[in-house]
Amino acid sequence: MVEWAQMTNVAAETAATFCATLADEWQRSGVREAVICPGSRSTPLALALVRQAGIRVSVRLDERAAGFFGVGLALASGRPVVLLTTSGTAAAELHAAVVEAHHAGVPLIVCTADRPPELHDVGAPQAIDQLHLYGRAVRWFAAPGVPDEAGRTTWRSLASRAVAEAQHGPLGPGPVHLNLAFREPLNGEAGPLPPPRASGGTWHAVHRRPDADSADLRDVLRPSARGVIVAGYSSRSSDHVAALAAALGWPVLADPRSGCRIAGPYVVGAADALLRHEGFAAEMLPDVVLRCGDPWASKVLGAWLSRSAGEGAVHVALDPDWAWKDAGRDVAVRVTGGSAASGTAPRDAGGWAKRWAEAEAVAQEAIDGVLEARAAASEPSIARALFAAVPGDATIVASSSMPVRDLEWFGRPRPKPPRVLANRGANGIDGVVSTTLGVAAALAADRGEVGVAARAGGAVAEAGGVCRVFGLVGDLAVLHDASALVRPVSGAPLMPAVIVVLDNAGGGIFNFLPQATDLDEAEFEQLFGTPQLPHVTDLVRGCGLFVAEVTESARFLPVLGAAGDEASSTGGPAFVVVHTDRKENVALHAEIERAVGRALSALPAAESW
Repeated sequence: MVEWAQMTNVAAETAATFCATLADEWQRSGVREAVICPGSRSTPLALALVRQAGIRVSVRLDERAAGFFGVGLALASGRPVVLLTTSGTAAAELHAAVVEAHHAGVPLIVCTADRPPELHDVGAPQAIDQLHLYGRAVRWFAAPGVPDEAGRTTWRSLASRAVAEAQHGPLGPGPVHLNLAFREPLNGEAGPLPPPRASGGTWHAVHRRPDADSADLRDVLRPSARGVIVAGYSSRSSDHVAALAAALGWPVLADPRSGCRIAGPYVVGAADALLRHEGFAAEMLPDVVLRCGDPWASKVLGAWLSRSAGEGAVHVALDPDWAWKDAGRDVAVRVTGGSAASGTAPRDAGGWAKRWAEAEAVAQEAIDGVLEARAAASEPSIARALFAAVPGDATIVASSSMPVRDLEWFGRPRPKPPRVLANRGANGIDGVVSTTLGVAAALAADRGEVGVAARAGGAVAEAGGVCRVFGLVGDLAVLHDASALVRPVSGAPLMPAVIVVLDNAGGGIFNFLPQATDLDEAEFEQLFGTPQLPHVTDLVRGCGLFVAEVTESARFLPVLGAAGDEASSTGGPAFVVVHTDRKENVALHAEIERAVGRALSALPAAESW
């Protein structure tokens, strides 16, 4: 019996040492955040993470919300975030966030605790098959087995490779999955760790090769061509896009998530509205399209691009992560490194670019005219006002389905636009509030607003300052992610964010689809409109959070400011609920389309180019 106790103590110490080694190596590799969900089987790694200096730990009750909170942390920081769950369905609850991170290129290190082999296939509780649980939705998978001393020399390599695969793999950033089996007892104390590299740095360093020379593309991207640059979100810097536009003399159709919607002679923000006008869409078909980053959400723009390819336009994609985001199969040339404008001298904008600039100007004026004539708050007016009003160093997290489109279609270019993030990898409404709060927590930590760490037993300090994170979400997205509002009694991270809720009592995007007119209204509301209880305002207030309601556009910015003050002073989220009407929203979009069409029809005939 004594010998058995000694053996189990040794096993517990080995597991604790293994986990402490992982945590230490992750910290050396640049990991700064970990999200832990409560559970027993994950105890060895949970203790190692909470005791590791340099890694901030957030504890979230619901695994599904925790996964998207981790997505927000990683989106904001660009660094891998560790997610830890116990075994069983807890691990399965992370699947939605893993899928989003896979498609969106978000670096996560997903650690699922597991039962040891002898407890599988015998009816043991919380023992499910977790091997390759997330299928192909991860960059790398490893199941090192129950820790033992024989593998001691591999532990740092395992931890370091997980970071490298999540952040620097050949397919770009994304999630990795470590399935870690532990035997009881689970509460061991770590012994001496395997030594790190003599340099003190990470076990495996990754150096990307220099960008390839793409001088062979100069003929394709010829300065005389009628070309456009379509800029979408990319995990890499977008600074090169402005240089490309100046070098080529081409307009930039800039998604707000691209970081390129900067007021200037080359930037077009109203592309969706412009291309709904058949005359303009036909007149401005390009010869060359240069695609940078993710596609826009706009189906109108996507159809126009495919139309241009069908009429002979050459589509070139800058695709450093080999993502192949080309649903229309329009891209003829794919560039994995270098600058497509290498060696191209800057040139003045000709009639082609000037025509785009004229159209952009009249479209923006037409949109303003329609929205300013309405006193009632609307989804386009709120999205436009939010994008215009928040500080240039702020971040907006936009939800699918309509909020991200409202920003894309109605966010007017400005000298210093805010950063815009969204879960557009899989385009779901899953976990949007959690993602927003993760972004807020990461940025608050980077600004030094963390306060006294929970592990030291102190209270979190008041955040102070001005709110820099804003969510733009629908009412169904909030209800879908209601557990995001659940937080620990003590030790919760600061999450200073204002969540703007466009509350149209249901799924507004479906009112734009054929179902809205083809079905009986009762059937449509039951299956697609789907209004829900409780009301968002009641849910938020019941969770003890600040909430204010808006029905008129003129009231939005003052209320937004008050909510920002509240979020900054309390360190927690505040909500602004804007009441809109789904049917009126469809009519407003149609009115904007007509106004832009009239403005384009009134333009003088185009110059030749």
